[in-house]
Amino acid sequence: MFSDLAYEIFEKSISNYHIKDDVNQHCENPFSKGSIEYLLYLKNWIDTVQWHYEDIIRDPNIDPVDALTLKRKIDASNQKRTDVVEFIDSYFLDKYKNVKAKENAQINSESPAWAIDRFSILALKIYHMREEVDRLGVSPKHTQECRDKLTVLLEQKQDLSGSIDQLLTDIENGDKYMKVYKQMKMYNDENLNPILYKSSK
Repeated sequence: MFSDLAYEIFEKSISNYHIKDDVNQHCENPFSKGSIEYLLYLKNWIDTVQWHYEDIIRDPNIDPVDALTLKRKIDASNQKRTDVVEFIDSYFLDKYKNVKAKENAQINSESPAWAIDRFSILALKIYHMREEVDRLGVSPKHTQECRDKLTVLLEQKQDLSGSIDQLLTDIENGDKYMKVYKQMKMYNDENLNPILYKSSK
């Protein structure tokens, strides 16, 4: 199933990141460029780095100048994340381009790649919640609360995995069809963000 492949790649990405656990490290993607595996690994790597950006920026003692620099990195990371999601959807659009949708076929409210986006984030939640369950020097109450949360996350993983695979099966069978809208984010565009285009005058 596609979700099994995706999750295995997400786990590989997360594990590789945590060897150095450094937001400035280079992404060494082990898959062939242009393959779906490459895109899945890249997607999760971006998410993993951003996860740690979000941790760092919440340091109450962070220098304001450093915080602003990091905020710019988070904005850039969000744009990269969106771009990769759209590349993944392009892969599915090409894969199913010859499938003829049935007369009563319906559109899904979420494209495959945006469901996979949530799946990637979920993999990170599970990894870090497991860390909390295994964390030493905390109260039994903390450990139990994290164990309960991990149980819910694992249930979400099962549900989302099934939903992704069912959606892809429905598209492949013509029961659903893909319709992808570009995100058209405005805040990074100097022609659409009024703060940017006013400052350039």
